[in-house]
This record gives sequence, structure tokens and C-alpha cells, in this order.
Amino acid sequence: MFDNFVVPNLLPAAPEIFLATMALAILMIDLLVKDSRRTVTFVLTQLTLIGCAAIQFATSTGEITYTFSNMFVDDLMSDLLKLFLYMTVVIVMFYSRGYVIDRESMNKGEYYVLALFATLGMMVMISANHFLTIYIGLELLSLSLYAMVAMNRDSVLSTEAAMKYFVLGALASGLLLYGMSMIYGATGTLEITGIAERLYGGGVNKSVLVFGLVFLVAGLAFKLGVVPFHMWIPDVYQGAPTSVTLFIGSAPKLAAFAIVMRLLVNGLITLAADWQAMLVILSVLSMAIGNLAAIAQTNLKRMLAYSAISHMGFMLLGIVTGVVGGDARYALNAYSSSMFYVISYVLMSAGTFGMILMMSRAGFEAEELDDYKGLNKRSPWFAGIMLMLMFSMAGVPFFIGFFAKFSVLQAVVAAGPGYMWLAIVAVLFSLIGAFYYLRVVKLMYFDAPADETPLSAPMDMRILISANGLAVALLGIFPQVIMSLCAYALLRSL
Repeated sequence: MFDNFVVPNLLPAAPEIFLATMALAILMIDLLVKDSRRTVTFVLTQLTLIGCAAIQFATSTGEITYTFSNMFVDDLMSDLLKLFLYMTVVIVMFYSRGYVIDRESMNKGEYYVLALFATLGMMVMISANHFLTIYIGLELLSLSLYAMVAMNRDSVLSTEAAMKYFVLGALASGLLLYGMSMIYGATGTLEITGIAERLYGGGVNKSVLVFGLVFLVAGLAFKLGVVPFHMWIPDVYQGAPTSVTLFIGSAPKLAAFAIVMRLLVNGLITLAADWQAMLVILSVLSMAIGNLAAIAQTNLKRMLAYSAISHMGFMLLGIVTGVVGGDARYALNAYSSSMFYVISYVLMSAGTFGMILMMSRAGFEAEELDDYKGLNKRSPWFAGIMLMLMFSMAGVPFFIGFFAKFSVLQAVVAAGPGYMWLAIVAVLFSLIGAFYYLRVVKLMYFDAPADETPLSAPMDMRILISANGLAVALLGIFPQVIMSLCAYALLRSL
């Protein structure tokens, strides 16, 4: 039975194997170590993520390597996205620490273990070269997030958010699986590179393929949180504990970008005209509804949820303009601009939710806009950090958010006159979006505070928030560092 079994090359998957082993070890250690602050669990979690980054560096060859019967791929795009993923989760765990300790229902070792398993799911998604691998990674991420959203069992809002997320997530997974089964029926393979080869060879039933593609794009759109598959985002962002909202609003965006690239660009590039037409509609609707609905919100977490919808719509513009009329000359520029946009958004989102966590304390969630009134009088430095984050989100020069938007817009304009209207629509909705970001700045600087006590926070939190805010400013002055990394990684991976 095992005569023909070939031992796979485990080196490309070394970070995943290390993370899975450590997550199980941490689960056991947490049971044995009696520590009310979960310091050992926290430190081991952070060391695991740093260890994954070190292994990723050590095992990266710069070449495209397939293993596990071509189900898993290691290339520069996956290496770069995973390194940003580890960095993001380390930052998220640092931000969450004080918040979790203050809340007894969440101060459990399972919180850190679930975060590690969610990270493992994202790593598998980023390196997937097979429909089954994508689905396994996606479900590992989703199931971990459902449990994290529901961790605060005393909160009706959290339980309701978890239920909505679970039901709609199951529906989206069904759509994705149905789309995958249709494409398998048309091509006879589940392997992404194999599908691309069959499509190039021709002789495939186009109508079945496009039918499957519609379901596939619908499933992806849900995971990205774009209109009309966005209904879960505002409720989950608002209902989940803020530390979990921070996790959902940052790291999974990197994995979602990766599976869009793997499925649509690596696998179904010959159907580009069909999926681009769908993505244009999703993108315009997301920018419109996301920005307009955000204006009406009084809850900052809900406002940022609608903002996330509009940002993901903006990111899709780069994917849309990669191949124009069968011409792929501008593909690298367009896809790298989208990758840069996702990385920039994750950095800005982490900083903004980090500020909400820093201002929250036991029994108080700083999630209403009115909680930020007069923040400048309470702490000029952190008001300045929040100002930089809001300006960057709005796309004000010269912050990283401006260059992220600018790089996507120039990719759209470069695609030709047929896409000029898309660039104009994107700019108009960005201007509308600036209103609700600048409203936060107005509250901080021009309104009287309800409470004038100075803002206090642990030293590590202060340093990290400051570094995050300054990174948004400095990378706005020197954006070419990350831009070049994205372009080089995609050049060696596509």
C-alpha cells in the first residue's frame, strides 16, 4: 500500500509545521502553568510567531517550490505576505494584552491558541495551490474566528455577532465549494496550476466554467467583505470584543488578497474578462455603500467596518486592471499596487484599533465617536498619532494611505481610456470618505472633553502605538521600500 509513497519536501512548510506544533504545546502548557495574567502563554505565543518569521527567512529560496503533490506552493509572494502576517499578529497580540487581562471572560489561554490556529489557517491559504488546501486553510481561519468572536460569553452583542458570522460564513463556504466543484467538473482537476494549463489547452466547456466562476467570486467577495456580501462586517466589528475586531480587521485581509491572486490570477487568468466584469461591479458598489454608510455611524468600530468595505473595494481596482483585452503588460504594476494597498491598510487598521484598545479599560469600551471628544487636551501626543492614522486612511498626502491610493489609481489610468471613469469614481468616493475620518479629527481637537483626566496606558502599549503611527507617516515619505518589495515578490512568483 505504501510502496509508491514519496516523502514530500517538508522544508517549504516548515513555518506551518512549527506553528502547529507550538500551538498544541502552548495549549498543554497553559493547562499546567497557573498564572492569572497568562504571561507564559503570551510570551510563548509571541516567540512562536517570531520563530516562524526566522524559519521563513531561513527557508526562503526565492524560487517557486511545490510540495505535497503540488498542493502547497512556496514563492516570494507567499514569503513576503507571511512575514507581514507574523508582524501583524505580533502587534495585534501586544495591543490585545491589556484589554484581555481586564476582562475575566476573555483572559484564557484559548484566546492565544485560537489566534495561533487562525494564523496557521491564513498561512495555509497564502501558500495554497489546490482547491482543497484553500478550503482547509479558510475553514481553520473561520472556525477560530467564530470562537474568538464569541469568547465574551456574558455579552449578548458578542454572541449575536458570532452567530451571524457563523451562519453567513457557512453560506459563503458553500458558495465557494459549489464554484470549485463546477470548475473541477469543467477542467477535471483541483490543482490551480493544472486548471491554468487545461484552460490554455482549450476544449473546456466555457458556460460551466463561467457558472462556477460566479459562485467562486461570490465566496471570495464574502471573505473580502465587499458589497453585496458585506452584511456581516458591521455587526461582527461592533459586536466582537475590540481585541478580536482588531484581529479580524487586519491580518485576514492579507490571506484574502493571496487567495484572490491564487484563484483568479494564477488559475483563471484566461477568464480574466469574465471575472474582471464582476469585480468592477463589486468594487464600485463597495466604495459607494461603504463610504456613504460610514457617514451615518456614531460608533467608531461600525464606522471602521464600513470603511473596511470601501478600502477592499478600492484594493480590487488593481486586480481589475491587471489584464486589459488580453494584454498583460501592466499586470505586474496593477497587482503589486493592490498588494501594497492591502499591506498599507493592515498597518493603518492595526494602529486605529490599537488606539481604541488603549483608550478602553475594564467596564468601558471607547468605541463611540463621542469618547474621542477633546482627546488633544487629555493627550496631545496620542491625539497626534490618531490624526496621522485618520489622515492616512482618508488618503491625505503624505501618509502611506495616500501613496496606496495613488499607486492603485495610476494602475487604473495606465489600463487605458476605457477605465478612466473607474478612476474618477474612485477619487469621488475617496473625497466623500474623507468626511468621516476628518470628523474624528474635529472631535479630538475642537470639542470639549467629557472627562479631562490624562490618558494612561502601559509603557509597551505607548511605544507600540507611537511606532505604528510614525510608521504610517515615515512609509508615506519613503513608500518605495514596500512598493519595490511587492513588485519584486510578484515578479518572481507569477
